Amino acid sequence: MNLRNIAIIAHVDHGKTTLVDRLLQQSGVFRENQRLVERALDSNELERERGITILSKVTSLVWQSARINIVDTPGHADFGGEVERILNMVDGALVLVDAAEGPLPQTKFVVTKALKVGLKPIVVINKVDRADARPTEVANEVFDLFAALDANEEQLDFPLLYGSAKQGWMAADPAGPQDKGMAPLFDLVLRHVAPPEVEEGPFRMLGTILEANPYLGRIVTGRIFSGSVRPNQSVKVLDHHGALIEVGRVTKVLAFRGLERTPIEEGFAGDIVAIAGLPEAFVSHTLCAPEVTEPLPAQPIDPPTLTMTFRINDSPLAGTEGDKVQSRVIRERLLREAEGNVALRVSESAEKDSMEVAGRGELQLGILIETMRREGFELSVSRPQVLLQRGPSGELLEPIEEVVIDVDEQHAGVVVQKLAERKAEMVEMRPSGGGRVRLIFFAPTRGLLGYHGELLTDTRGTAVMNRVFHAYGPHRGEIAGRRNGVLISTDQGEAVAYAMWNLEDRGPMIIEPGWKVYRGMIVGEHTRGNDLEVNVLKGKKLTNIRTHSKDEAIRLTPPIRMTLEKALAYIEDDELVEITPKSIRLRKRLLDPIDRKRSERRRESEHV
Repeated sequence: MNLRNIAIIAHVDHGKTTLVDRLLQQSGVFRENQRLVERALDSNELERERGITILSKVTSLVWQSARINIVDTPGHADFGGEVERILNMVDGALVLVDAAEGPLPQTKFVVTKALKVGLKPIVVINKVDRADARPTEVANEVFDLFAALDANEEQLDFPLLYGSAKQGWMAADPAGPQDKGMAPLFDLVLRHVAPPEVEEGPFRMLGTILEANPYLGRIVTGRIFSGSVRPNQSVKVLDHHGALIEVGRVTKVLAFRGLERTPIEEGFAGDIVAIAGLPEAFVSHTLCAPEVTEPLPAQPIDPPTLTMTFRINDSPLAGTEGDKVQSRVIRERLLREAEGNVALRVSESAEKDSMEVAGRGELQLGILIETMRREGFELSVSRPQVLLQRGPSGELLEPIEEVVIDVDEQHAGVVVQKLAERKAEMVEMRPSGGGRVRLIFFAPTRGLLGYHGELLTDTRGTAVMNRVFHAYGPHRGEIAGRRNGVLISTDQGEAVAYAMWNLEDRGPMIIEPGWKVYRGMIVGEHTRGNDLEVNVLKGKKLTNIRTHSKDEAIRLTPPIRMTLEKALAYIEDDELVEITPKSIRLRKRLLDPIDRKRSERRRESEHV
């Protein structure tokens, strides 16, 4: 069959998943009476909520007797490692750009990789129906970006389409015509993207996407470079150095048909298929016939930059809100996640009942925690720590990110000041139209922990921040953390409004009246630099004159709302975030005040 393999490259929220919805719809993948799921490829509940693609997915459709395999790639930098490998699986790329925002860092990040592997891009300027759309300028910006990224002549001579995925049309001109639907894009893909090149020889396939399936075990998706594969065929797995990983039999060969994965009798060279039955196969491994000795060239997996400790929840309220609390269950869940998520590294921790989880960013780790709490897990996690490296002459290196912030001109000063405090270095500042400025920084990952919420507060919600891993660079020294101490509960029970009202001059609360608290739990922020133990359970003494009815008149200052991301950035090294399906609580690692004092003295004597 006539075949095409393409990837869709776009920045977060530029309309990539909606575009795929329309292509599936208009190619007849969905029956007339079938209810269409909006953003069909974002099947994960969190993907739908946050409007981002986390996991790579493959879909396929037929247009004029040609099968087009479409790979939807993540647009967020934390999942960037997946992108590079996917580009080696395809022969063309659709670069999708928002007609108002223009090309942004992740677009640049993925396009750099696409140009490097020699893909010839098709540029689609989406959302031309936006009131602030500027399609012609954006097309020029894309050309300038390609030129800056050393695209060759052929890549610079890219075909260009304008349209609106939401309205379901594409055309060679921003004004339309709109009556041909997506047909211009389908036709352009068939004309511009070459059919896959097939090499001679026995079966060879490069593992690109990995997932753990409860029924079929580990499933490895990739493109077949040569030969063919059938169920029950004997194959071996080589790592990228050529060392043998395992020998086994293929239990199932699955092909992508629309949104479904269908078992097939034989997968042929050039097609993208999923293979089950090889429990040791991993991303960047070569799956091949027994006689093959040389592995296929593979992209190495990006190193994780952040690590966190996942522990059992050992607070007095443990087990009251979730049903998965044992360390064994948490350990199994994390190891299962690492099987299907190549960017995560899970290892045993030195501490009892805990695991070290290393990932590529706080978004990725935050999504894992959020997924687990929705599954009924209770756990406590430590503050994220940056993974440092040693340079060739022993110097300390830390991960540095490229940060692009679009902000209204009047807020640019506070952004520059805050990022300078976080040891960021500004590399560019230019107007981006409409009274806005684009600021570009190289900032250490450490300095960006928890900054997003602060940025939105400082800019009244108008700033847009995008970040991408840049490189490991020299360690930039001490970054000031939280300056305030915390208010710690001295007892267990339910918080009382009267007690909280009496403590208002000590600092803002992070709990509400009626919330369950326990000894060692953090209930508020102290106005000073030291921690203070407080009693939030103390009710008013009742006499003939003073009664409870007066309590109803108490007006409390609204508490600081702690989201998961905010809590992870807020805590210090001697604190933990307790996460349950219903609550996010902050606590001291050591709940007993005497233990805390001993630990503090020990730390001080070590520093002396």
